[in-house]
Amino acid sequence: MGRVTRRAFALAALATLSTASGASAAPRWRHLAGEMRGMWLATVDNRDWPSRPGLSAAAQRAELIAHLDTAVRRRLNTVIFQVRPTADALWPSPYEPWSVVLTGTQGKAPGWDPLGTAVREAHARGLELHAWFNPYRIAKHTNLTSLVASHPARKHPDWVVRYGGQLYYNPGLPEVRAFVQDAMMDAVRKYPVDGVHFDDYFYPYPLAGQTFDDDVAYDRHGGGFSGRAAWRRHNIDRLVEETAARVQEVRPGTRFGISPFGVWRNAGTDPLGSDTRALQAYDDLYADSRKWVRKNWVDYICPQLYWHIGFAAADYAVLLPWWAKTVRGTATKLYVGEALYRAGDPAQGAAWQDPAELSRHLTLAREHQEVAGHVFFAAREVAADPIGAMARVVADHYRQPAMPPR
Repeated sequence: MGRVTRRAFALAALATLSTASGASAAPRWRHLAGEMRGMWLATVDNRDWPSRPGLSAAAQRAELIAHLDTAVRRRLNTVIFQVRPTADALWPSPYEPWSVVLTGTQGKAPGWDPLGTAVREAHARGLELHAWFNPYRIAKHTNLTSLVASHPARKHPDWVVRYGGQLYYNPGLPEVRAFVQDAMMDAVRKYPVDGVHFDDYFYPYPLAGQTFDDDVAYDRHGGGFSGRAAWRRHNIDRLVEETAARVQEVRPGTRFGISPFGVWRNAGTDPLGSDTRALQAYDDLYADSRKWVRKNWVDYICPQLYWHIGFAAADYAVLLPWWAKTVRGTATKLYVGEALYRAGDPAQGAAWQDPAELSRHLTLAREHQEVAGHVFFAAREVAADPIGAMARVVADHYRQPAMPPR
């Protein structure tokens, strides 16, 4: 395939060429089994990119390329780029408006194609580019009329649920599930992305005293289930299974992965669960991440193990072997989501003030052959690295570049 040939050329070129940022020439790539070394590049609320809405197209492009160059400098090999943060798009989509994070005005064209540029520039640097979609979040407010007039949520207000000060598409409606897949697959069809990626947001995180009002959908579609929770899990299962099939139909060979909340269930609830005492994705988000792995619906699972070694309620050293056991015997790769954003944060405890904490995570992971790599949240911290935690990871574990796993 032409794309693979260009990628191989780019990887070889990295051995002799400097990056656009002026970094020193990269070492030769190892001809070994691949290892995921990824970072999330979040766009919601302008978290990582662009630094603020309304920048010129040239400034936005320069910032984006700087993130890609940082990934190369840190000897990463994959960027997971959030291209559908709030039911809007970072590419010219016939389904949804241009994202507000670009210009500050939803639906206003930015004058360039961020996703197309990201794919092209990532591949030129030997990086994989995974397109990260949030399926159901519409807006981080409840004012439906503030959305651009052409927004599908305004055309179909019956698709919308208000919850926790935000707007969501209702996962219980088959027409919603079909629409969000169509919207996402448009990007997969248009661009040679290496992966399709979901994060941990399915049904929203529970809030005390608030109810996600899907009564009408449940009355219409919930017959035959043991209860609303089982029906909700079925809705998310259908999204995952159908998306997996459509990704392969639209662009064969593109990988589909999910980064769920790090605890499936606690052992106190289910003997198959982990020895933890935390929120449970299965019960609270209706996300049966263990099932997706065991059914081989996902090519990779990247649980967000955002806790330090020794944390009583959810110990990294407990959850890592639990996930390794979960993927054992399946075709699903295990990558570990790492909380780089916590390193040096003064609001965090003592463990996160130690620059070596994340490096210890990778050392521990080497004891489990099922772990095929790590992904760091997020790009802003990969670049800034306030206490040197990322530099420590690179020095201890990423002394040479590595091919991404295939």
